Amino acid sequence: MARRKIVDAHHHLWDLGRAYNYPWLQDRPLGVGVCGDVSAIAGDYLLDDLAADTSGYELVKSVHIEAVAADPITESQWLQDLADKRGFPHAIVARAELNAPDVERVLARQAEFANVRGIRHIVNWHSEPRLTFTNRSDLLTDPAWLAGFGLLKKYGLSFDLQLYPSQMEDAYGVAKRHPDTLVIVNHAGMPVDRDADGIAQWRTGMKRLASADNLVAKISGLGMVDWYWTADSIRPFVRDTIDCFGTDRVMFGSNFPVDQLYSSFAALYGAFEAIVSDFSEGDQDKMFRANALRHYRL
Repeated sequence: MARRKIVDAHHHLWDLGRAYNYPWLQDRPLGVGVCGDVSAIAGDYLLDDLAADTSGYELVKSVHIEAVAADPITESQWLQDLADKRGFPHAIVARAELNAPDVERVLARQAEFANVRGIRHIVNWHSEPRLTFTNRSDLLTDPAWLAGFGLLKKYGLSFDLQLYPSQMEDAYGVAKRHPDTLVIVNHAGMPVDRDADGIAQWRTGMKRLASADNLVAKISGLGMVDWYWTADSIRPFVRDTIDCFGTDRVMFGSNFPVDQLYSSFAALYGAFEAIVSDFSEGDQDKMFRANALRHYRL
């Protein structure tokens, strides 16, 4: 049987031997946050590792998402050098802190790399310290951050949006004010609170985000909020995301090697395939391959 062609719309690479550039993986002792114990992935993860993990599929192209490097320009330079030499990754979503005083300088420099397509600045804030990614609960309404976001169009950059459901209404407002900037929701909106109220808040927020035409969604990273996931446990979040955004505005990504903490690539993508097996082959191909080609301009 022919292997399914895929574009992994969300993966990471890191070479910890090159420099001290990933404090969250290189500091000792390692912290324990939303991902749990990250010691198993606190080593190099390179293109050959990605090729091995994806060997059950035909990985035609890939999208690298910044890995919270201490020096994001150095990270992008390394990735561009890899792409020039090895052909992967085909798109780079680089890091920039949109509220930083020098944000325009950073955006201009990132935009110079041929494979950079967008920017990510993680905004996840949660009242529980273990779950929060930032000490700012107000980034999505902060005037400095909003001014930085407003520069993305000038440099032809999309924005990868990683947030929690409680922040979705503010994110919707940002997207509506900038209809010419593509916003890509990461990790199916990270439904971290699993009580009835938390799930209801996630569903309401995803519907709200989907109502903005310039928003699309990636189904990825669900292991971070469900360490012992099964196909049945992630099915509602996969299917509800597709119901909200439609098959033209959804992409699958692995979040490897982070989600390697919770499963193999084969198990993850096998679950995705099973969950959407009742869709037409054309719609499946959109979600596994074609949508990423279009939305990341590959």
